[in-house]
Amino acid sequence: MSDEGRRRHGASEPAPAKAEPGGVVVIGAGPGIGRSVAARFAREGLPVALVARTDRTVKAVAEAIAPAGVRVVALTADSADETALREALDTAAAEIGPPDAVVYNAAIVRPDEPGELSVREHLDIWSVNVIGALTAAAHVAPGMARRGGGSFIVTGGMPEPKPDYVSLSLSKAGVRTLVALLDGRYGTSGVHVASVTVGGVVAPGTDYDPDDIAEHYWRLHTQPRQEWEHEIVHGA
Repeated sequence: MSDEGRRRHGASEPAPAKAEPGGVVVIGAGPGIGRSVAARFAREGLPVALVARTDRTVKAVAEAIAPAGVRVVALTADSADETALREALDTAAAEIGPPDAVVYNAAIVRPDEPGELSVREHLDIWSVNVIGALTAAAHVAPGMARRGGGSFIVTGGMPEPKPDYVSLSLSKAGVRTLVALLDGRYGTSGVHVASVTVGGVVAPGTDYDPDDIAEHYWRLHTQPRQEWEHEIVHGA
């Protein structure tokens, strides 16, 4: 029947094919928050792609979440290496489909006082803590925007700057600004950009238990658009 005939006879338009749900990509899939976030999403039946700097780290996390029974893809890439990170994201998309969620959890965390680090050391830390997140977002967020939805969540920290953690304070302030910039660019297209700011040292069985922190990521991913939050602070 022609389109005109459908309208004349009151027939409804065929519904567009619904895309298969994608999974989650966790960048910085280490033994703490990264593993707990991957496990939390896997419990909901989502396939998981893990990205870590070393093969040993990513394989250990993959083995830890294997009992969830979902597809798990383990990839290695240094988040400061733009080419390697983009290639890992492409491989993840080929293996589990265009992601519904990307979590950027990579970071260099170390104490340092004003003037202690060289310019090169500051730039190396910034390249992981901030620019890696920007690279990942620039690679995946446009596709999410075209599809009309998705979550890009960054692990933040340092609710207040501390003079004995200069590089971390600066870079986490950069993360906070990056989230605002990405929301301004992609939020109107349905991409939920947010950060989970962790205000203390992550350790199982404490107020900063990674399993408890991981709940924030899942809640952000599943929030209705009218209830979107752009920063959740765990602890202070």
